[in-house]
Amino acid sequence: MSVSTAPKAAKIARPKVRQTKMLIGGEWVDALNGETFTTYHPATEEKIADVPRATAQDVDRAVKAARKAFEEGPWPKMDARDRGRLLTKLADLVEAHLPELAALESLDNGKPITDATNADLPLVVDCLRYYGGWADKVHGQTIPIRGEYFCYTSREPVGVCGQIIPWNFPLLMVAWKWGPALATGNTIVMKPAEQTPLSCLRMAELALEAGFPPGVINVITGFGEAGAALVKHPDVDKIAFTGSTETAQHIMRDASQTLKRLTFELGGKSPNIVFADADLDAAIAGAEFGLFFNQGQCCCAGSRLFVEEKIHEKFVGRLVERAKQRRLGDPFDPATTQGPQVDKDQFDKIMDYIGRGKKAGAQCVTGGDREGTTGFFIQPTVFDNVTDDMDIATDEIFGPVLSVLPFKDIDEVVERANKTLYGLAAAVWTRDVAKAHRVAKSVRAGTVWINCYDVFDAAAPFGGFKMSGIGRELGEYALANYTEVKTVTMSLK
Repeated sequence: MSVSTAPKAAKIARPKVRQTKMLIGGEWVDALNGETFTTYHPATEEKIADVPRATAQDVDRAVKAARKAFEEGPWPKMDARDRGRLLTKLADLVEAHLPELAALESLDNGKPITDATNADLPLVVDCLRYYGGWADKVHGQTIPIRGEYFCYTSREPVGVCGQIIPWNFPLLMVAWKWGPALATGNTIVMKPAEQTPLSCLRMAELALEAGFPPGVINVITGFGEAGAALVKHPDVDKIAFTGSTETAQHIMRDASQTLKRLTFELGGKSPNIVFADADLDAAIAGAEFGLFFNQGQCCCAGSRLFVEEKIHEKFVGRLVERAKQRRLGDPFDPATTQGPQVDKDQFDKIMDYIGRGKKAGAQCVTGGDREGTTGFFIQPTVFDNVTDDMDIATDEIFGPVLSVLPFKDIDEVVERANKTLYGLAAAVWTRDVAKAHRVAKSVRAGTVWINCYDVFDAAAPFGGFKMSGIGRELGEYALANYTEVKTVTMSLK
């Protein structure tokens, strides 16, 4: 494995960081105590910028601004179609600034510029437009009931929504959270991950430019204490969180004091099942993409690759050759296909799991080491002949580490696929339609891909079974996360 040194196209210029302050009540502000923290470029470990480190006091003023905008400002009086137009205008601005936003994402997160440009940002634009179209289509029902009464329901916004997002897809997570919340008339206090605050702040600038009233969107930057203060705040009506299962458990405990509405999109250990009758070219490409995309930092990564014994040896050999062709290097080089992990903590965690896999007796057939001496680069790593009880088969690693597990038949693989605390996603590769749908029905996961992997659309709901979450992102289903149902009954006598 070697770092990319001969780009096929000119490197993309690193973007200028335009905004490093927090947005509260329509104003760009520092933390009240003046404290800041530093965000770094993970490919070089160099400082990018300092941003405010919010405390509970900062959270409180952001929540107050959101509450005021929800109850007193133009937002509660705004026609639903006008809310939709604002979301559409924001989508237009994102599209107009797409190269800048993609470069900012690569700078803060380390992902290859081609991924940010061709995958993340188009999905951001699509999601905002999708929910812009939903804004005036959220309605209730008329219900016939016994007696002389007229009964109907309405769907109303929950109120002030605290939104806490991760570092792996920062701008996409902004769109997933803002879209349904704003379309249904809520106000927002968002805390981006401390590793990647910059693109969210720039997006908030564009929201102001689009015309969102002051206080409708607020962004605070900081660490876990700021997130905890947001969860515990008595005037926050709902928390939407994407991140680790462990953090969600803490949020659940803290939110129980005020019985906040909660939605979680959490981790996974997704089974990717390849039968002998599959299109092997497509399955090999899907196995590589399903795990190594975004440096393996995907909640739905196909990290448990089940391969039928009949094709196991041939499949793994070809997969390893494909993994070796991945090009590690500067995220701003269009030839790069794999960037660094997001920070040193994540790098150390992944390297620890690689060590555990080797110690447990799994066969490391490629990778398994650091790449270079600067930046948080890890070689694409494939372990073969992994057993179900190994840590690398049970735990979410969130890195470029793939575990291959041979299997004999459909009953065995379904049972083993379901032997996990998680249930976020799964995939099956076969030419047998009946077999494909049998697996899709039997696997306990919120999303099942057949002969494909990581196919996302704003209209298709996404979320998990078991410890992979509560509720659904995207599609019409996400609107329910941000509305309360009110029943109104009137006597006709």
